[in-house]
Amino acid sequence: MSHMTLLTGPERRRRWSEEVREQILAAAFSPGAVVADVARQFEVSTSLIYKWRRAYLAPPEPMGFAPAVLMSAPEPSATPSPGPAIVVELPGGARVSLAATTPASLVAATLKALR
Repeated sequence: MSHMTLLTGPERRRRWSEEVREQILAAAFSPGAVVADVARQFEVSTSLIYKWRRAYLAPPEPMGFAPAVLMSAPEPSATPSPGPAIVVELPGGARVSLAATTPASLVAATLKALR
């Protein structure tokens, strides 16, 4: 006996949340699992499971940086600045702080190294 799913309404495509996708992927690629059986169980095509797997295993897109613009800074005052003028937060949680009194050449070299 065959099984048929009828989708009604204006939206003809089914949508799966990230949690459900992860559950399906975990079931499909656990040791001893057969992707076709898992696809039948969750009513998903096998090609869609493999597509989700490729997307999950693909390396993340590289992060981009905004271009740095160097301008002539005003004369430094006698009192030090209260805090950093530039704070760069990196994906791993590391932070680079540059004070307003940092020479422009050091700022440019730092931002170039982070690229």
